[in-house]
Amino acid sequence: MKPAWLAKLPPAWRSRMVRLGFNLHPAFRGTGGRVFHVAPDLRHIRIRLPHKWNTTNIVGSLYGGSLFAITDGAHPMMLMAALGDGYVIWDKAASIRYKKPGYTTLYADFVLDDAELAAIRAELARTPELERTYTVELKDAQGTVHTVVERTVYIAEKNHYRQKNTEGDKTP
Repeated sequence: MKPAWLAKLPPAWRSRMVRLGFNLHPAFRGTGGRVFHVAPDLRHIRIRLPHKWNTTNIVGSLYGGSLFAITDGAHPMMLMAALGDGYVIWDKAASIRYKKPGYTTLYADFVLDDAELAAIRAELARTPELERTYTVELKDAQGTVHTVVERTVYIAEKNHYRQKNTEGDKTP
C-alpha cells in the first residue's frame, strides 16, 4: 500500500521525501502545519502548527480545524511503511478534545514503536483485519497539552479487504 517509488529510494532519502510530500500536498499545506522531522526509519514524525494569521480563529487562538487536520494521515503512512504492501490501511474515525486555547506554536509527535508493530503483527496473525486507536497530544514548547486527538486506523490484509468488499457486488 505504500507508494512504490518510496520503497525504491535509498533509506537516506525516504524521510526527506515523506516530509516534502506532506508539506507540498495541498490538503496538508492548507492546514498551516508543517512536518519538520521524519525519522530515517519513518517511525517518528513531528509536526509544527505555528500561530500565524492563517492558522488563527476569530478569538486569536489556533483554529480548531487546523489542530484536527494536522493529525490526519501520519499514522496510516507510518504503518504502510512499516508493514509493507500486503495491507490496506486507512483512517477510520477521529475525535478531538480541546484542553486549552493555543496562542503559541503547537507540536504533534507521532511515534510507532517496535512493541506496537509486534502487537499489530500478532493480532493480524489471528484475524485478517483490525482497528487501532492512536492518541496524539498537541503541546506547546513547554510541554503543556492544549489538544488531544484520537484517531482510529483500520488495518486489513489486502486479500481479505478485496474479498470482503467484492462479495456483495454481483453486477456482470
